[in-house]
Amino acid sequence: MSVAFVFPGQGAQTIGMGRDLAQAYPAAQAVFDEVDEALGEKLSALIWEGDAETLTLTQNAQPALMATSMAAMRALEAEGIGIDHAAFVAGHSLGEYSALCAAGALSIADAARLLRTRGKAMQEAVPVGVGAMAALLGLDFKAVSAVAAEAAQGEVCQAANDNDPGQVVVSGHKGAVERAVEIAKGKGAKRAVMLPVSAPFHCSLMEPAAAVMAEALAQVDLNAPAVPVVPNVRATGCSDATVLRTLLVDQITGSVRWRESAAWMAGQGVTEIWEIGAGKALSGMMRRIDRSVATRAVGTAEDVKAAAGA
Repeated sequence: MSVAFVFPGQGAQTIGMGRDLAQAYPAAQAVFDEVDEALGEKLSALIWEGDAETLTLTQNAQPALMATSMAAMRALEAEGIGIDHAAFVAGHSLGEYSALCAAGALSIADAARLLRTRGKAMQEAVPVGVGAMAALLGLDFKAVSAVAAEAAQGEVCQAANDNDPGQVVVSGHKGAVERAVEIAKGKGAKRAVMLPVSAPFHCSLMEPAAAVMAEALAQVDLNAPAVPVVPNVRATGCSDATVLRTLLVDQITGSVRWRESAAWMAGQGVTEIWEIGAGKALSGMMRRIDRSVATRAVGTAEDVKAAAGA
C-alpha cells in the first residue's frame, strides 16, 4: 500500500472543526495555541464557537483550515503515524501550505501568518462585486477552457480549478463568468452555478495578491520537504524548496490542477489517499478521478484512531 496525504482547501470550513482533536490530543491543542499566538488573536475561539459567516471570510478560513489539518496531522503522529507513512503530500489551493507544513518544509507559525496575508491580499485584489466564480459540472477541462475563452469578450474568464473529470470552476470578471454559465448550459453542462465566494481566485485578476505573496514568501524559511510535494500548478512531485516557493506565488493566479495531481500520484503507485483535516471534498474528487484509489478522511479524533488501527 502506498499512501498520499492530501489537505483540503477553502469551502471545507465548519464551526467546531478540530475541537475534538484538541480535546483528545495535547499535540493537536498545541497547534491551535501556536496559530493563535502567531496571529495575535484567538482564532481557535472563532473556529470552535464563532459564527460561520466570520469564519468563512477568506483571511480567517485559510489559517483556520491549515490549523485543523495540522492538528489532525499531530494527532496521527501521536498515534505513531508520521510523514514517513506518506509517499507524497498535496493540498488543494491553501491546502498546499498545510502539505508543506506536514512535510516539515514550513513552520506552523509561518504558515498561519502567510495564509492570513494571502487571504487578505486575495480579498483586496479585486473590489467586492467585480469578480466571481462558477462551478461547471459535466464538462471536462478542455471544454470549460473553450467556454471561458468564448465568455471572456475582452474581460477575464479562466478555468481556475480542474477538480475532477466533471467539475471545473471558472473565475474572472462577474459579467464574463455569468456569460460562461449560460454558454456552458448550452453546451450540455449538467449544472452551472455561481459560487458564494468573495473574490475571483486563481485567475489573472489576482496579480496584485501574487505580488504581495512574493514579498511575504521571501521573508520566511522554506526547507526541502521530507517527502515530495505535488504543487497545484505543476501536478508532479517536487522537493526543491526554491522551486516550491516560486510555485506558491504562481498558484495565486494559476489553475489548481487537482485532477492531474491526483492522477499523477495514482500513476506513481499511490493506492490510498488520506484527506487530513476538515471535510471529505477531496475524497469525492478522487473517486471520480480514479476509483481504484481508496480514500480515508482523517478529520476527527475517531478518524485518527481508526487510521491508526488500520
